[in-house]
Amino acid sequence: MVLAQLGGSISRAIQQMSNATIIDEKVLNDCLNEITRALLQADVQFKLVRDMQTNIKKIVNLDHLAAGHNKRKIIQQAIFNELCKMLDPGNPPFTPKKGKPSVVMFVGLQGSGKTTTCTKYAYYHQKKGWKPALVCADTFRAGAFDQLKQNATKAKIPFYGSYTESDPVKIAVDGVDRFKKENCDLIIVDTSGRHKQEAALFEEMRQVSEATKPDLVIFVMDSSIGQAAFDQAQAFKQNVAVGAVIVTKMDGHAKGGGALSAVAATKSPIIFIGTGEHMDEFDLFEVKPFVSRLLGMGDLSGFVDKIHEVVPTDQQHELVQKLSEGNFTLRIMYELFQNLSKVGPIGQLFSMLPGFSAELMPEGFEKESQQKNKRYMTMMDSMTNEGKLIAAYLLIRNL
Repeated sequence: MVLAQLGGSISRAIQQMSNATIIDEKVLNDCLNEITRALLQADVQFKLVRDMQTNIKKIVNLDHLAAGHNKRKIIQQAIFNELCKMLDPGNPPFTPKKGKPSVVMFVGLQGSGKTTTCTKYAYYHQKKGWKPALVCADTFRAGAFDQLKQNATKAKIPFYGSYTESDPVKIAVDGVDRFKKENCDLIIVDTSGRHKQEAALFEEMRQVSEATKPDLVIFVMDSSIGQAAFDQAQAFKQNVAVGAVIVTKMDGHAKGGGALSAVAATKSPIIFIGTGEHMDEFDLFEVKPFVSRLLGMGDLSGFVDKIHEVVPTDQQHELVQKLSEGNFTLRIMYELFQNLSKVGPIGQLFSMLPGFSAELMPEGFEKESQQKNKRYMTMMDSMTNEGKLIAAYLLIRNL
């Protein structure tokens, strides 16, 4: 997981400080230097790191702390608060409302996963009761409309685009008008990927924005672009009113610190993170739980919510009752494996437990565990009743 190495380094620095017999200026400086080094290695912009270190030193004045104060806790809380400030500019993003048409325009660099993210965003809201629609205003990249069309069809979301029209502004306006007439309440406009040095494409982006008058402009950023994130995000912000950030490819092993830099450049909050290629590998981003997991403090409420999300409420009581009565059947085991596959990456789930670091997971662990679960379920699907009894015994022994 992106930022796993960063989280591990920060957690170790805090742990070393906590293990010190006396918390003095040297121990504090050593801790902050380790955190600074970790952030810089993760490609977080130097100015952000320097400001964070300065702010923590102002807050944690060891000479003025009265006897009896828990210095470890005060330092840890200061680090937590400063990391939260990095990721939360304090400007809440526009929130679409059901039943009222909202236009959301997606912008970003080429190759950032913007088109896929558009569909994920639409699919997420569709599951929550919205009526989304997709408009492909990307006429620059060959195959862009085909990709959006394929994704939208798979997710059963209405879409609009053209193989013959070359003007992205006309496509965007026609698509938005059409879906407003069809009473869609979330109209998502996908635009061409562009780089800050491509002046013509930036002008085109401004024209699409002026013509469609979006309620929200979302900047999509690949988590692996590192130091370039700040300048690129700033260039987009200067040309269109970026109101939110979505960070993609958070399932990789890139440095990922650029995500923090992008927030600082656009002064806009991260609202979602993409954690995989599949449609449902798309998570709502909340600053405090994210930083809490980054520091190894866990997120128990998020853990419980995740379990409740995949195990239907009516099944929870029945499952607990059966297990308490000792009725552990192969069907129950099958349902457990099925629900486990819906939770998402195992490392992401484990990171919600206090004291756990994603760094501790052996390489390839998640992929191997998913493959095992699929094998077990395939075996169970193809067995006779007698075979199921034997399999249940063997599987329980191997758990």
